[in-house]
Amino acid sequence: MSFLDLSGFVTTFLAVMAALFVFAVGVGVLLLTILYFIDITQTQHAIRRNFPVIGRLRYQMEHLGVFFRQYFYAMDREEMPFNRAQRGWVYRAAKNLDNTQPFGSTRDLRPPGTLLFANTAFPALDTAAETVPPLVIGPDCAQPYAAGSFFNISAMSYGAISQPAVRALSNGARLAGCWLNTGEGGLSPYHLAGGADLVFQIGTAKYGVGDGQGGLDETRLREVAAHPQVKLFEIKLSQGAKPGKGGILPAAKVTPEIAAIRGIPVGQDSRSPNRHLDIADATALLDFIHRVRTLTGKPTGFKWVIGDPHGIDDLCQAIVRQGLDRAPDFITVDSADGGTGAAPMSLMDYVGLPLQESLPLVVDKLVEYGLRERIRVIASGKLINPGEVAWALCVGADFVNSARGFLFALGCVQSMQCDKNTCPAGITTHNPRLQRGLDPEDKAERVRHYVENLRHEVAIIAHSCGAADPRHLRREHCRIVLGPGRSASLNELYYRVPALDREAA
Repeated sequence: MSFLDLSGFVTTFLAVMAALFVFAVGVGVLLLTILYFIDITQTQHAIRRNFPVIGRLRYQMEHLGVFFRQYFYAMDREEMPFNRAQRGWVYRAAKNLDNTQPFGSTRDLRPPGTLLFANTAFPALDTAAETVPPLVIGPDCAQPYAAGSFFNISAMSYGAISQPAVRALSNGARLAGCWLNTGEGGLSPYHLAGGADLVFQIGTAKYGVGDGQGGLDETRLREVAAHPQVKLFEIKLSQGAKPGKGGILPAAKVTPEIAAIRGIPVGQDSRSPNRHLDIADATALLDFIHRVRTLTGKPTGFKWVIGDPHGIDDLCQAIVRQGLDRAPDFITVDSADGGTGAAPMSLMDYVGLPLQESLPLVVDKLVEYGLRERIRVIASGKLINPGEVAWALCVGADFVNSARGFLFALGCVQSMQCDKNTCPAGITTHNPRLQRGLDPEDKAERVRHYVENLRHEVAIIAHSCGAADPRHLRREHCRIVLGPGRSASLNELYYRVPALDREAA
């Protein structure tokens, strides 16, 4: 190419780029003009009307604020509901990375309520077995369940989370040897696909086993129970983030498949009643539990957010009156700071007792009424790290469930988009484009690693306290800070719960 040809090409290129630039500027000015007149004439937003165009930045910054705080401004222990340190541990555990840290803890050990573990001068050797014996739930049932893992996946329905997320959890649960709770949205083929042990949750709408009138369809219940993977039935009375209100699935998430599984109209909000229409008191609850257990032959319990402590007395007294054969096989105690896909802020912020108060209350009441050996206790609500799980075992829980911990294991970045069908990690969205980023096979391995590494570190805590394994953790192994320079053993604050037969298989 000659110099003149090159010069001509450059000149033409620059002319074209200049024309494109002028065109782009013109289009930009036109768009800004249109937006200006839209903003100045609309009456719904005062900021946009008073500050046309520029005022729109306020809404964008409000949306992006959560991301900026998460990555740039918040310290490691500052964020809510989960801070960077908590999430970081889960991310590293799920990826099977080294979770050791240098220099010293960033956790403030001084505020009242801080939990500390009482290590012994002569800890159990590292060679002590980490394998925890199975614990039987419902030993008197036709089909009792020997649960192999003390850490399991809490209720998350297909609908609230995506198809690839359910598949990843199901496969990961099988690999890790833990159970997966279906949540209240019914039993999907994706729950079954991974081969995991399943807990079927019966919510207030009775999705998947309801008669359409708020009652139980016994035929559909037997069909669910016929699946050998379904090991337990959990009746959902309430949920930590929204006690006193039923589940909410926004219309954007009600796809034809999800609607068919739940038995509801497509593209309409799915709202469960705020309680079971056929369960109005403790006696009715025990009757319903007995009915489900008789029809299925499988252990049956319920999930409950504790509010009024007298409700526990009412339940225990009803069991004593009716007999142990009517007792639930387990109680899942959910915390007021539990998670959800969507709930009113007034319920999330103000209603229900946190697990730190409700869990020891339930355990102690069961001991008081002589029911603790009969009823297994499952703790749920914001327990995603080893220390929190170890505390729950110390207090008296037999098992610990987590939902949000597993969301982090799947790649959740806490973007707070769970109810908008726009989850960037593909977990709580049914948008195929966003779901593409979630590889079920890869995430199943992360679920497995998360469970295995958490159980391993809980065992480390147990050994430090002199316990042979996590199921031997007791209240004397945990202390709580009361004030500056003062802490007390949980034994001093609550009953000294007798050692239970947690090793029975």
